[in-house]
Amino acid sequence: MLDIALPKGRLGERAHAILAAAGRGCPEILEPGRRLVFENAAAGVRFFWVKPSDVPIYVERGAADLGIAGKDILLEHSPDVYELLDLGIGRCSMCVAAPKGFRDSGERTLRVATKFPNIARRHYAGRGRPIDIIKLNGSIELAPLLGLSDVIVDLVETGSTLRENDLQVLERFLGISARLIANKASCKFKYRDIMALAGDAAGAAEGVCAK
Repeated sequence: MLDIALPKGRLGERAHAILAAAGRGCPEILEPGRRLVFENAAAGVRFFWVKPSDVPIYVERGAADLGIAGKDILLEHSPDVYELLDLGIGRCSMCVAAPKGFRDSGERTLRVATKFPNIARRHYAGRGRPIDIIKLNGSIELAPLLGLSDVIVDLVETGSTLRENDLQVLERFLGISARLIANKASCKFKYRDIMALAGDAAGAAEGVCAK
């Protein structure tokens, strides 16, 4: 039996669709209700729903053999896990955005509001740009509008939220998508099962993403 942590929400549902196409799904998982654990003994899998940012924790700590996590979460928290496969879903970009007309003169420390302080810090460190990180947990677009920050670093998919708040993308610097990750000990003791699932998922992902 392989224990698989799925992120709650649309991304988890799309990830399950890939696994189902690979013959590793569990039909009950899509039924309405508050259940968190679902098992398909015939397919040898057990799923559980968790908060997206918690998926790597469950996998790293061995509560799950496998998990689906966004590359943004992996880059931000650097969990000690194996990254097996890019599923090609949940695609978006990590961007720097600011109010329209903003120009970084470089004359003072740049104030950066973000949910991803480690990613933002590494990005600007690579450019030698001094910054002041302002860690926020939501409504990042509000920070520059109220003068809390000069720019934001955040995930952008369509850009509609930025446009509605008179913000523009200054730079796209990371491509983000969902990854299949694995616990290191599980890869040692369940190697064949994990590699078989990863191989099946790779083939199924191409078909699902092509639709």
